Amino acid sequence: MHEPRRELDYTLVTVVALLLGIGIVMVYSSSSAVAQVDYQNPYYFLQRQALFALVGMGVMLLISRIPPWFWQQHARTIMLAALVLLVLVIIPGVGIYRLGARRWLGAGPLQFQPSEVAKFAFVIFLSTYLDRTGREISSFWRGLFPALMALGLVFGLIMMEPDLGTSLTLGGTAFLMLFSAGAQLGHLAMLAGLGAVGVFILARIDPERWSRITTYLNPWSDPTDSGYQIIQALLAFGSGGLFGVGLGRSRQKWFYLPERHTDMIFAVLGEEMGFIGAVLVLLLFAAFAWRGYRIAIQAPDRFTSLLAAGVTSLITLQAAMNIAVVTASIPSTGIPLPLLSYGGSSLIITLAGVGILLGVSRYSRI
Repeated sequence: MHEPRRELDYTLVTVVALLLGIGIVMVYSSSSAVAQVDYQNPYYFLQRQALFALVGMGVMLLISRIPPWFWQQHARTIMLAALVLLVLVIIPGVGIYRLGARRWLGAGPLQFQPSEVAKFAFVIFLSTYLDRTGREISSFWRGLFPALMALGLVFGLIMMEPDLGTSLTLGGTAFLMLFSAGAQLGHLAMLAGLGAVGVFILARIDPERWSRITTYLNPWSDPTDSGYQIIQALLAFGSGGLFGVGLGRSRQKWFYLPERHTDMIFAVLGEEMGFIGAVLVLLLFAAFAWRGYRIAIQAPDRFTSLLAAGVTSLITLQAAMNIAVVTASIPSTGIPLPLLSYGGSSLIITLAGVGILLGVSRYSRI
């Protein structure tokens, strides 16, 4: 029924490839010391990340060949499968418990985070729902309320792991998709207010989350414990200056900065490549957002437009939240930097999401 009108958006492919390349270099630079100590191989994380990137690019190109309406036809099945995975991961003995959370499924080296799958599954499901709902989205009970119930279910299951960062990213993406679909501004303002109150309550009832907020307000009040990580990140940025200390010459990666090659990789990048390098990464993410939203605007129908906007918002918001955390602009949420941070499931699933976006680009209006 729908014939592809043009090739992939190669500008978007180039932007993604540049971010991947920078990520692989920074994973090696930031992890070589800990890899040598823990695995007697300074290339341990580099080799794995390069393999993840290679597999992820293959998955991205494969998915980009799938017509986007395939996802619409199977939206309910995909969402149901994601919900089953989210339930399984919180079951003791099934989900893998690590660092105070139960976020992983699998065994041995084959492990993944169901929340990563659920994010994109929800974007597909919500795009399908909003396309079917049409103008009724302006009605709170007939249009908006069912969408909020679906969001609440996924949000709640992810919070049971717990994973506030992923939940907030998903909530922000849903908000932008509802806005794009034509929800009333009054309803969205009310939703934003209730969401802010809900996040405050979730933070206040959990001592660890609340300590992150108090630490954010004054990291130096507890410099050896709750404020340690963010202080080390700020020291990395301060050391980097305008041009950085040089690639591979970070001092903070030598067992000062925790999560140096995962959640905090942007701090090491800022130290080694300086303000110039950090701005370059910001510009690449801005270019990603520009191309993604351009694809959404030029999409052939309402569903594909919402799907492209949702995928773009999801990846861009996660990047913005990670960078805001690392620069002490918001309290810590514990999410990786898309396409740069070390991690197999996050990288491959993110690239799969880019594949969906590229699939829409093949049908966009010229």
